[in-house]
Amino acid sequence: MVCSRAVPIRAAKELHLGIEGKPPTTGKPLTITVVGAGIMGLWQALTLARQGHRVRLVERSTNPFAESASRHAGAMLAPGCESETAPELRTLGPHGLALWRAVYPHLVNAGSLVVAAPRDQAELSRFERATSPPETLDAEGVARLEPDLGGRFSQAFYFPDEAHMNTPHALAFLLEAARNAGALIELGATWKAAETSGIVIDCRGIAASDELATLRGVRGERLLIRSDEIHLARPVRLLHPRHPLYVVPWGEGLYLVGATVIESEDVGPVTVRSALELLGTAYALHPAFGEAEIVETGAGIRPAFPDNMPHAEIRDGGRKILVNGAYRHGFLLAPVLAEAVAGYLATKAPHALLAGA
Repeated sequence: MVCSRAVPIRAAKELHLGIEGKPPTTGKPLTITVVGAGIMGLWQALTLARQGHRVRLVERSTNPFAESASRHAGAMLAPGCESETAPELRTLGPHGLALWRAVYPHLVNAGSLVVAAPRDQAELSRFERATSPPETLDAEGVARLEPDLGGRFSQAFYFPDEAHMNTPHALAFLLEAARNAGALIELGATWKAAETSGIVIDCRGIAASDELATLRGVRGERLLIRSDEIHLARPVRLLHPRHPLYVVPWGEGLYLVGATVIESEDVGPVTVRSALELLGTAYALHPAFGEAEIVETGAGIRPAFPDNMPHAEIRDGGRKILVNGAYRHGFLLAPVLAEAVAGYLATKAPHALLAGA
């Protein structure tokens, strides 16, 4: 993971925290160590601490999220759009969205818009077959929904029941929420398996590849830009046969532009080729992005399994659980996996995302 300039995360005291601890649903409290404070580890720690377990969250980075691929995520909760490549999200995704809505009060519930340039109408047809969009808009519908895109697209798909968030803010919120729920947060700490008692939940992402033979790294690059010349209320996806793009509004004129998908574990900075692709496609969405300020560039390594879906692997009779494979669906499915792990620890309940249960 490499970035040029970091956007500061708001201090915890500035965040509105709407989470109260809950007693364990069954049995006595367990001693649990969660390793890794990315999106998977944060949801595990929060969910288990709220159930009354003794939770310790260990993160090797002193600065929260500095080494986590999660901070580069688009953080769109888009089960409909993402079902294009992962049909399982049609059933699992809405529950993840509901869990976010129950916990995070700053979620922006404005839906998602999908467009394509006139020459790429075949991409819209392909996307429609794969996802069955709930609403199809004409040019007037696009203009009503996103006035600044008026006159630029003759057709679009609208997924009203989707959401997005400001990634750094959401990560900081979850970290403080886990602490408020009773989890012990250890930053800048080295996890040593031999010295850890109780249950271990390993959420180290690509760093756990030595224990997960099928885990691979997928490089993702994105840009953070600022523009006062265009206003978008929701994520907009621009379909393209080679360079599809999404633009996510973060507020205050900030937009996350992403993301490349490269089968590589190279942790170097964003390349010129990728930056040109992202910026060129953003300009195609709206020329105003040509005058935008580049605030930050970033590249991270997404951990992925062969089916590109996250899973939790149960080992040693439940004494060790490896939660990994976030790929493009980590934010959406992290709360679902946390709930599945909590259910397994409480009652050995099986779940579609649990292996070895």
